[in-house]
Amino acid sequence: MPRPIDPQRHQARRLQIIDAGLTAFAEYGYAGATTAIICRIAGIGSGTFFHYFPTKDALLVAVLEHNTVETREFFAQQADPNDPRRLVLGYVEHAAAGLVDPRAAGFISVVGGLTHRPDIALALRADDETARTALQAAVRAAQRIQHIRGDVPAERLAEWILLLLDGFAARVTTSEDFVAAQEVDMLNEQVTLLLDGPPTSAERPSSAARRGVPR
Repeated sequence: MPRPIDPQRHQARRLQIIDAGLTAFAEYGYAGATTAIICRIAGIGSGTFFHYFPTKDALLVAVLEHNTVETREFFAQQADPNDPRRLVLGYVEHAAAGLVDPRAAGFISVVGGLTHRPDIALALRADDETARTALQAAVRAAQRIQHIRGDVPAERLAEWILLLLDGFAARVTTSEDFVAAQEVDMLNEQVTLLLDGPPTSAERPSSAARRGVPR
């Protein structure tokens, strides 16, 4: 009689393989990340690997889908009806934390070369739509209680936040001189400025003050 499956142990082992896959794809590229290498990093045998994932491709999709699940769980767990602004800013920090991971650049490069594949494209679209939908709802909630600017539609503000995150990810991937950990504060500052909007005339310094000329 087969032994019953422990759901927690099963999930922990699956996440272990997903993390090993992320490491392997980032370090060795798509072609170089063989199942043998992934198994070595995960500390498992090939039989265990194929019990969880039928192919290396299935593992790559699972890495993308895991990010989508984390995004969905973040918004569900951190939601605060009294402070949706904090949720928006918190998501930016959450997303940036993933880009600070030293494996991020290599993995993004691998995925970028596979977007022509339907399974990869589908997983990427699902991930993008999950973030966009949740972010729009949070921005809309913050606007309702006047915690952020209301002169720009929530959909447009959310799109610009995603644009800033996409740009941050692009620099992580393409520039060795761009140190993500050192730029997160600037990213947060830009998102804050976007949410607050331009200063009012009362808040804006005069031209003389900007020049440092006493009035």
